[in-house]
Amino acid sequence: MFPYDAALLAAVRTSPQSVADVLQNMQTIEAACVAGDGLKWFNWLYSRVTRAVEKRIAAGGFIDGAWLAELDVQFARLYFNALVSELSGGRAAGCWRALFDRREQALTARIQFALAGINAHINHDLPQAIAATCQITGITPQHGTPQYNDYTDLNSTLDSLIDYAKQNLYVRLLGDPLPAISHLEDTIAAWSVSAAREAAWQNSEILWNLRASQPLSSKFIDTLDGLTTVGSKALLAPAP
Repeated sequence: MFPYDAALLAAVRTSPQSVADVLQNMQTIEAACVAGDGLKWFNWLYSRVTRAVEKRIAAGGFIDGAWLAELDVQFARLYFNALVSELSGGRAAGCWRALFDRREQALTARIQFALAGINAHINHDLPQAIAATCQITGITPQHGTPQYNDYTDLNSTLDSLIDYAKQNLYVRLLGDPLPAISHLEDTIAAWSVSAAREAAWQNSEILWNLRASQPLSSKFIDTLDGLTTVGSKALLAPAP
């Protein structure tokens, strides 16, 4: 735990209603977190992704910008809800706890925290966010739709931001340089945001078809959590 965790909890308790609200919460988190907090580096990357999405929506760069803006809000709420669970004494999903439990793990690289958070958020949260957005907007999640095309069109932007993070966050949590370690390089190189987002869309279609059965939906989400937790723990293995 960190002395400012109560301030973080206060910042994320209010559910965002717009992309601007999402960014405000992220800015509050970034300003509060010290460099020695692994959460800071996931939030650092996620806020840059969100700003890029906001800028493109404002420029009319999507077929259905309103749908993508709603997805952005629904998606971010799941991150904030995980933080609320963690900071209020509840129990966040295992993939998120893998990151939260290691926030002070000094031998871990900043990029590891960033990618572990992205892993949890995309593989566990994104299918739920897509299904929720489609429920709200009255659209069925399907490949080949304008919404799917907008969704996949973001991949190149995300890839460039991930590459930027790899260059700038390739140091230990406290900022000291990493030794030459092939296993970390291999682990990071093997993680693909485009592949993860495609899997998330496919899983959203499964969730959509399970929506009439809450027990089956919950079991499916639990399965996603289990698989995603394995990935997060692998990404967070301390560098020697």
